Amino acid sequence: MTRPPDLTDRKALEAHRARAGRNPALFLHEEVAFEVEERLLAVNRRFTAPAIVTDFPQVWAGRLSGAKIVPMTEVLALDEAAHDLVIHALCLHWANDPVGQIVQSRRALRPDGLFLGALFGGQTLAELRAALAEAEARVTGGMSPRVLPMGEIRDLGALLQRAGFALPVADSTTHVVTYADPVALMHDLRAMGETNALAQRLRRPTRRGMMAEAIRIYSETYPAPDNPDRIRATFETVFLTGWAPHESQQKPLRPGSAVQRLADALRTDEQPLRDPATKSGI
Repeated sequence: MTRPPDLTDRKALEAHRARAGRNPALFLHEEVAFEVEERLLAVNRRFTAPAIVTDFPQVWAGRLSGAKIVPMTEVLALDEAAHDLVIHALCLHWANDPVGQIVQSRRALRPDGLFLGALFGGQTLAELRAALAEAEARVTGGMSPRVLPMGEIRDLGALLQRAGFALPVADSTTHVVTYADPVALMHDLRAMGETNALAQRLRRPTRRGMMAEAIRIYSETYPAPDNPDRIRATFETVFLTGWAPHESQQKPLRPGSAVQRLADALRTDEQPLRDPATKSGI
C-alpha cells in the first residue's frame, strides 16, 4: 500500500519551533495548560505517572509532578503501559500521522489511563486563510498551500475510536484575539512556531503585491468586534479525551435490554405510530 504524501515538512516545522523558542508567544499554550489542569481537577483522580507530548516544554515545567516531557516525533519516546496519563499538547495538528500519534499515546497508557489531546481545530485562522486565498487568486490567478488545513471536531473525535479508546469525547473552545493589523498577527504566528511548514508550500518568496492585497482584504473584511481599527483572529482548540480500555469502565447496554419503558420514565402516554398510507396504528 502506497503511503500518502506528508502534509508537514518536519525539518521546516522543527526550524520554526526552534526559532520561536528564542522569543516565544505562548499564550495559547498557557491557555491549554490551564484548561487541562481544570479538566484533571474535574476527573478527581490522582495521576502518579503522567507524560506530556509538547514542543514547548517550558509551558509545562512544574505543572504535573514527575511528568515525563517528550517532543512530538514520528515515534514518541514513551514506554508501553508506563503512564496513567498522557497529554498531547497543541502539536497534534502538525502530525503527518495523527492516528499513529494517538495510538502510540494509548499504548503508553496503563489500563484505565487517561488521554487528553489538545490541537487547533478547523475554525483556526479562518480569516487569514480566506484573505490569503482571495488575494493570491486576484494577483496570480491561482492558490498555493499557505495555512495548515485543520480537522473539524467530528472528524477529530472519530480518531479516538480508531485508536481504540473507550468513552471518547471531543469538545472545543474558541478564542478571538485582536491585533493592530495582519502584520502583527503574522509576527505572533512566527513567535508561536505556527508559520507555514506544509510540505507542498511554495519555496519562493511571496510577491509583495500579493501580501499587500491580503493585508488590505483582511483589514477591511475582518475588523475586531469592538474596535474597527483592529483585526480579529480566531483560534479554535479541540480537546480529545479518551480512556485506555479497562473492565471496570461503563459500557453501553445491549440493545433490547432495557427494563423500563421510555414513556414511563418521561411520565407521558405512549402513542402508536401511524402508517400515513392506511391511517391505522402499527
